[in-house]
Amino acid sequence: MAWYDEAVFYHIYPLGLTGAPKHNDYGEPVRRLRTLLPWIDHIRRLGCTALYIGPLFQSVGHGYETTDYLTLDSRLGTNEDLVAFVEACHDAGIRVVFDGVFNHTGRDFFAFADIRQRREASAYQDWYCNVNFWGNNEYGDGFSYDTWGGYDLLAKLNQRNPAVRDYLCDVVRFWVSEFNVDGIRLDAADVLDFDFMCALRQTADAAKPDFWLMGEVIHGDYSRWANERTLHSVTDYALHKGLYSGHNDHNYFEIAHTVQRTCAMVPAHIKLYNFVDNHDVERISSKLQNKAHYLPVHVLLYTLPGIPSIYYGSEFGIEGKKERFSDDSLRPAISLDEHADDFKTNPCTQLIAALGKIHATYARDLAWGDYRQLHLTCGQYAFARGRLVVAVNNSAKDASFLVGVEGSAYVGLLGGQDVEVVDGRMEVELPACGGEIYAPVEDDASGQTACADEGLVDAFAEQAVAQEKEAASELSPLPDDVEVPAVPLEQMTVEQLQAYILARMAANGPVTDQMRRDVANNIWPDSLLNWARSF
Repeated sequence: MAWYDEAVFYHIYPLGLTGAPKHNDYGEPVRRLRTLLPWIDHIRRLGCTALYIGPLFQSVGHGYETTDYLTLDSRLGTNEDLVAFVEACHDAGIRVVFDGVFNHTGRDFFAFADIRQRREASAYQDWYCNVNFWGNNEYGDGFSYDTWGGYDLLAKLNQRNPAVRDYLCDVVRFWVSEFNVDGIRLDAADVLDFDFMCALRQTADAAKPDFWLMGEVIHGDYSRWANERTLHSVTDYALHKGLYSGHNDHNYFEIAHTVQRTCAMVPAHIKLYNFVDNHDVERISSKLQNKAHYLPVHVLLYTLPGIPSIYYGSEFGIEGKKERFSDDSLRPAISLDEHADDFKTNPCTQLIAALGKIHATYARDLAWGDYRQLHLTCGQYAFARGRLVVAVNNSAKDASFLVGVEGSAYVGLLGGQDVEVVDGRMEVELPACGGEIYAPVEDDASGQTACADEGLVDAFAEQAVAQEKEAASELSPLPDDVEVPAVPLEQMTVEQLQAYILARMAANGPVTDQMRRDVANNIWPDSLLNWARSF
């Protein structure tokens, strides 16, 4: 068992959080990294046990166009500052993982700069992929080369070149010896050479016990990257997508199917890196159509198989949307002083802190307990993790259902309510947009497991109801007096087609506000006609 198997991560994009300039003039170091020292206590109060921070090393702009792997970005400070920061994290019991941008470099990296200067005579032309002196690039260098994402700023390294491989493995050894780092998150791991990743794994295993390699992978069979030979873990973008769209679409089948597919794909001892937002995607509070879904989303983040991670600021419920040609809104500077009272007043912060405490108390179940699905509908979802039972509700109305369990009585760890088991079945009662984690009562003999209180759960339930009422008030109502004529569907007006669809829905069961809203918002005759024909 390694430290990362039971970890809860906090993720910081340091250039953004510290408010560093967007462009690096390579001048005298400005010691902004020191301003992050107070965040260490904040991270610990949230119950996080590990920090993923990066990019950190010298670069010209956003950090992913590295120009010097051995020197802290001068906009953040000096190497001595980074040594002190990692040491302070370790003193607080927090492991530290750096960003490793090994797929490409910036144009000011010494090897690429030598090619620009010496062209065919450069000893480093084979350090990059497909350097062609008959071509050109947007900077007019008089040669072309492979890039990441089509950006000439990011020149792709030739990881099959032994010299490149040895250099980057030496970088890892340097980070361990100089900074005592505990792991590396590999940027763009889905396009890294597999033999290179094997070499990194061998280097990591030799450099430090339990050194963790985690790769950024978007799609595909995650076991290709996360296995005994290459990386320990990868980002679970499939679950990331399911967690927000499964709530926006009121479709827990999507999340459950994603979990089952991943469990079948990846062995149980391989734990993927779970997240709901990061420096590349919009904040979860911006993605959720109903902000009260913040609670069930994070209950799932902390309890589904994998290693949970919180992106800085999202514990405060802040929003952030992608902008054209810029991710700056996803990577803001934040004053910790402005959130000094959030642990007392902000339900989002209180929830994350409570979930962190629950994860620490029940690490054995949440890291090693088997996953067993107990109940699944579009609106409600329940499963077991070891001894625990987890249940969530995406409906804007209260919900109750029965699940089969093994214990005789349970206690809710978020709300503190006691639940009896009758004939092996427990009645789960959840408020609107609610969620709960139940532990066997016999585990609560010390009174330590009730990590939150009913007021926290109620706060999100009240928000759910208020938002649903607000959405209903903004809904263009369908006229109730529209008659559905006995004519072919093709001859009906938009209003008549909408009334026809609602009538057919009502014949099949209760019509929810969400269903009514979906019909009202559809004003396209062809779409309505196809919908009407589907009954």
